[in-house]
Amino acid sequence: MSAVKHSTKVMICGEEYTIKSEVPPERTREVAAHVDATIRKVIGSASLTESHKAAILAALSITEELFRERDAAAEVAKSMTGLSSELRRWLPPGKRGEAV
Repeated sequence: MSAVKHSTKVMICGEEYTIKSEVPPERTREVAAHVDATIRKVIGSASLTESHKAAILAALSITEELFRERDAAAEVAKSMTGLSSELRRWLPPGKRGEAV
């Protein structure tokens, strides 16, 4: 059985879109607002008038944000693994979760 589909109307660069998704409407509006803000920022900084080019540059910017966050999350996971290994050494042998 599939999840409930929500139909949410959002505005991006003055155009209305209806997004059908399993994501809650509040989240869809939040994502759309981020996309709208990023496109508007690109339009303002690059003096673009063509919305499709601004959308592509905004997609590149948002993807860069995503990649940076993924890299940061991977670093945190790596640090946590290292800390976990370090802490495990301080536990009594029976509590370390090691195979005997």
